[in-house]
Amino acid sequence: MEVRDVKRLIDAMAATDLSELEYEQRDGDGTAVFRITLRKGSSAVAASHVATAAPTVAAPPAATESGASASGSGTAAAPATQRDHLVDVAAPIVGTFYASAAPDVAPYVKVGDRVKAGAILCIIEAMKLMNEIESEVAGTIVEVLVDNEDPVEYGQVLFRIDPG
Repeated sequence: MEVRDVKRLIDAMAATDLSELEYEQRDGDGTAVFRITLRKGSSAVAASHVATAAPTVAAPPAATESGASASGSGTAAAPATQRDHLVDVAAPIVGTFYASAAPDVAPYVKVGDRVKAGAILCIIEAMKLMNEIESEVAGTIVEVLVDNEDPVEYGQVLFRIDPG
């Protein structure tokens, strides 16, 4: 699946009142090779490239014959949630965490830095695409919970920001 195909799925979802869309591609023997989940109302897009030797990957319960399923009433996990007064910034996708744009460049942010809403916090590489992760709030970076080049999971907390 290419970026333009993902954009088509996003456009198709935006034209409806669906809150969640899951799409899966399978190869000739029924083995899942690609899966993407889109959730409206959140900046989350989770995609995975699945490579298995045997068709052991079970289809989602609501999957149709074509491998796509959609739900009009799902709960979407927000990428940033409030805990006490700190804001957790979670990974919106599965991938590799990069603290800076290049190995020889300073990290985007470190503990103690003040950030504005919309400031780039890090990059997460997913399927050879570099995704800039932006702060949703202004505040001070209190914690950086992952190291450069660590693999991250969807929903994993990356940063804690004090909005005060």
